[in-house]
Amino acid sequence: MIMKKDEIDQFVIKKVREMRTEKQLSQMALANELGVSVGFIGMVESDNYPTHYNIKHLNELAKILKCSPQDFLPKKPI
Repeated sequence: MIMKKDEIDQFVIKKVREMRTEKQLSQMALANELGVSVGFIGMVESDNYPTHYNIKHLNELAKILKCSPQDFLPKKPI
Protein backbone atom coordinates (compact mmCIF):
# COMPACT_ATOMS: atom_id res chain seq x y z
CA MET A 1 0.00 0.00 0.00
CA ILE A 2 1.36 3.40 -0.98
CA MET A 3 1.08 6.10 1.67
CA LYS A 4 -0.02 9.45 0.31
CA LYS A 5 1.86 12.61 1.17
CA ASP A 6 0.11 14.97 3.59
CA GLU A 7 -1.42 18.13 2.14
CA ILE A 8 1.26 20.30 3.80
CA ASP A 9 4.02 18.13 2.30
CA GLN A 10 2.42 18.43 -1.14
CA PHE A 11 2.26 22.22 -0.76
CA VAL A 12 5.93 22.48 0.27
CA ILE A 13 7.11 20.12 -2.49
CA LYS A 14 5.17 22.07 -5.12
CA LYS A 15 6.73 25.35 -3.92
CA VAL A 16 10.25 23.90 -3.96
CA ARG A 17 9.70 22.45 -7.46
CA GLU A 18 8.36 25.79 -8.74
CA MET A 19 11.37 27.66 -7.35
CA ARG A 20 13.78 25.00 -8.62
CA THR A 21 12.41 25.22 -12.16
CA GLU A 22 12.28 29.05 -12.08
CA LYS A 23 16.02 28.99 -11.35
CA GLN A 24 16.46 26.37 -14.09
CA LEU A 25 17.93 23.84 -11.66
CA SER A 26 17.57 20.19 -12.63
CA GLN A 27 16.76 17.54 -10.05
CA MET A 28 20.40 16.41 -10.38
CA ALA A 29 21.79 19.90 -9.74
CA LEU A 30 19.54 20.38 -6.72
CA ALA A 31 20.46 16.94 -5.36
CA ASN A 32 24.17 17.74 -5.68
CA GLU A 33 23.77 21.05 -3.86
CA LEU A 34 21.57 19.53 -1.17
CA GLY A 35 23.88 16.54 -0.66
CA VAL A 36 21.25 13.90 -1.46
CA SER A 37 20.77 11.50 -4.36
CA VAL A 38 18.87 12.46 -7.48
CA GLY A 39 16.64 9.49 -6.66
CA PHE A 40 15.67 11.16 -3.38
CA ILE A 41 14.58 14.34 -5.20
CA GLY A 42 12.69 12.23 -7.72
CA MET A 43 10.87 10.35 -4.96
CA VAL A 44 10.03 13.60 -3.16
CA GLU A 45 8.59 15.13 -6.34
CA SER A 46 6.67 11.94 -7.24
CA ASP A 47 3.20 11.20 -5.90
CA ASN A 48 4.10 7.49 -5.78
CA TYR A 49 6.32 7.71 -2.66
CA PRO A 50 5.73 9.08 0.85
CA THR A 51 9.19 10.72 0.76
CA HIS A 52 9.24 14.41 1.68
CA TYR A 53 11.59 17.19 2.81
CA ASN A 54 12.31 17.68 6.50
CA ILE A 55 12.98 20.99 8.25
CA LYS A 56 16.76 20.66 7.77
CA HIS A 57 16.23 20.12 4.04
CA LEU A 58 14.05 23.24 3.90
CA ASN A 59 16.73 25.31 5.61
CA GLU A 60 19.37 24.11 3.13
CA LEU A 61 16.96 24.55 0.18
CA ALA A 62 16.40 28.15 1.26
CA LYS A 63 20.18 28.74 1.12
CA ILE A 64 20.42 27.10 -2.31
CA LEU A 65 17.38 28.90 -3.75
CA LYS A 66 18.29 32.17 -2.01
CA CYS A 67 15.03 32.65 -0.13
CA SER A 68 13.57 32.21 3.33
CA PRO A 69 12.43 28.79 4.57
CA GLN A 70 9.08 30.53 5.15
CA ASP A 71 8.71 30.94 1.38
CA PHE A 72 7.99 27.20 1.14
CA LEU A 73 5.10 27.33 3.63
CA PRO A 74 1.48 28.49 3.22
CA LYS A 75 0.43 31.80 4.78
CA LYS A 76 -2.32 30.04 6.75
CA PRO A 77 -2.62 26.50 8.13
CA ILE A 78 -3.86 23.89 5.70
